[in-house]
Amino acid sequence: MQYIDSLNDKQKEAVLYTEGPLLIVAGAGAGKTKTITHRIIHLIHQGINPSSILAVTFTNKAAKEMRDRVINLLEDKSHGLSFPINHSSAPFVSTFHSLGVHIIKENAHLIGLTKHFSIIDESDAISIIKDIMKQHDIDPKQHEPRKIKSAISKAKGDFITLENYRGEVKSSQQSIVALIWAGYESRLKKEKGLDFDDLLLESVLILRKFPEIKNKYQERWKYVHIDEYQDTNEVQYEMTKLLVGKDQNICVVGDTDQNIYSWRGANIKNMLHFEKDYPNTKIIMLEQNYRSTAKIIEAANSIIEKNQYRVPKTLFTKNVEGEQIVVCEAYDEVSEADFVAREIDELLKENKPEDIAILYRANFQSRVLEESLLGKQIPYQVLGVKFFDRREIKDIISYIKASLNKESLTDIKRIINTPTRGIGKVTLTKLFAGQFIDLPASMQEKINKFYLLLESIHEYIDTHKPSEVVRFIIEKSGIEKELSNGTNEDMERLENMKELVTLSIKYDNQEDGIEKLLEDASLSSDQDSLINKEKTGGVRLMTVHASKGLEFKYVFVTGLEQDLFPHARTGQGTKEDKEEERRLFYVALTRAGKKLFLTYASLRTIFGMKQVNNPSEFIYDIPTHLTEFTQSHSRSGEKIVYL
Repeated sequence: MQYIDSLNDKQKEAVLYTEGPLLIVAGAGAGKTKTITHRIIHLIHQGINPSSILAVTFTNKAAKEMRDRVINLLEDKSHGLSFPINHSSAPFVSTFHSLGVHIIKENAHLIGLTKHFSIIDESDAISIIKDIMKQHDIDPKQHEPRKIKSAISKAKGDFITLENYRGEVKSSQQSIVALIWAGYESRLKKEKGLDFDDLLLESVLILRKFPEIKNKYQERWKYVHIDEYQDTNEVQYEMTKLLVGKDQNICVVGDTDQNIYSWRGANIKNMLHFEKDYPNTKIIMLEQNYRSTAKIIEAANSIIEKNQYRVPKTLFTKNVEGEQIVVCEAYDEVSEADFVAREIDELLKENKPEDIAILYRANFQSRVLEESLLGKQIPYQVLGVKFFDRREIKDIISYIKASLNKESLTDIKRIINTPTRGIGKVTLTKLFAGQFIDLPASMQEKINKFYLLLESIHEYIDTHKPSEVVRFIIEKSGIEKELSNGTNEDMERLENMKELVTLSIKYDNQEDGIEKLLEDASLSSDQDSLINKEKTGGVRLMTVHASKGLEFKYVFVTGLEQDLFPHARTGQGTKEDKEEERRLFYVALTRAGKKLFLTYASLRTIFGMKQVNNPSEFIYDIPTHLTEFTQSHSRSGEKIVYL
């Protein structure tokens, strides 16, 4: 079994243990993806039908990487395997949300939907909530729409229904959330749409309500793999349990030290209690790190060992000792950014920009960092500007969605006047209120032309490939004509649309390719902005949360001040909150392979006020023999003083 030879002893043990529940505790950089993919290959080598294997993870990037690795290994004759793989016989590798979409589409009739139901993305969900707030005269400044959406999302993730939430209301704010939630659900139902949380919630409800459906999936997927198990919320936890059959062939991989999403509903107890759920569990620890130098690993261990809510483990590496960790005290955020830019400028003499990442605790920190990078003419990319979130891309996607689902008022509202057709808000209000007959004849004609366009798109979808459909919409909608004679910004938007044509080619030979395109567009994650813009390159800037799962040669962790990182709100929080902040710092450290820079500013301007800061407590937790200290002065005294 040549495919086993590249694994270490613990990875081998995990790969070869195929029957019954298995918990793999995998430290940062310990090769967990390699272990899962080789385990899947081994199952197939042992005679298990590939289509009987399910593997679920959290991001599109992780799912794509896992799927590609599995297929490459299966097609690699040097491993003594070489299986012909096609869509119907391949292992099912997806994100939780994509799995939810799959289950709902196969059983849509049971919940009053068709397979063309709309997936309401985050920005459209916020837009709907704003509309409902307007209807009820609720001030968005007093009750922020995003916070209301977050409260609804958290409740759904905790398996709390609207009825249950209403029954437990204890404050005026919760009353507002309940009122808006009711209107929000009504609107989604009218549009035959589901939001991200519904994709999980509704699929679980289908599995619960219909035992024959649950049994069908348990028979289909006899071997279940769950990646990043520490990040599962209550609904994902329930979905996992419902999909595992009587043989309990479930393998979960995770790291309690990297649980950083409790604010999004992730429950670390799901992993800590795995043995109670599956009493015959085998536990295997992957503690050898392949990514980082010995000094970075020692620093990471010294940070995380102070936490109590964890599965105890100690990372080790056979990599080189490595360079000292640089700790820089800056005069203010400007001198901090200047220090980072100068160091990166030096690193770029022998490295690619993509090898370097700048991490921060809060998004507002990126502005001054960007200014310093621009000053040095260093190319960079801020994570989070998603390709599928661009206005012009959402317009094309909405044309496709509206053509397939005429009930999707959110999509119709978005595109009925894109390009300009002279259909205003008053007309739209009357149209949606069922008062089409009361509109002037000229306006009725404009609206009829729009719906005929949607019908022509629907017909075109039935007989053409996704890339051809996108090209058809750009031309026939009038968008191309409007943008072609516009500003430079208009031309850039048109170029982005043409990039969507190129991206769509990969769906041309897939079964239900247009559906897959819509699904991927709706479920794209922040990290997908890196995938779609890799050709532009640049130093990566992102929050520590967004960096999870990524790795770089050089990492700068900035803003290491008390009350910024760790964040001020954890000061009055629970012990679990404080430990999560420490886990977040651990994640930041373990992104680095070759060298780590930690920076803090003695003065930082926040909300227009300069404040004096103490260094983060985390800096003091790193043994001093691992660090070297430096300072960066204000721009009036440019030089850096090494102590």
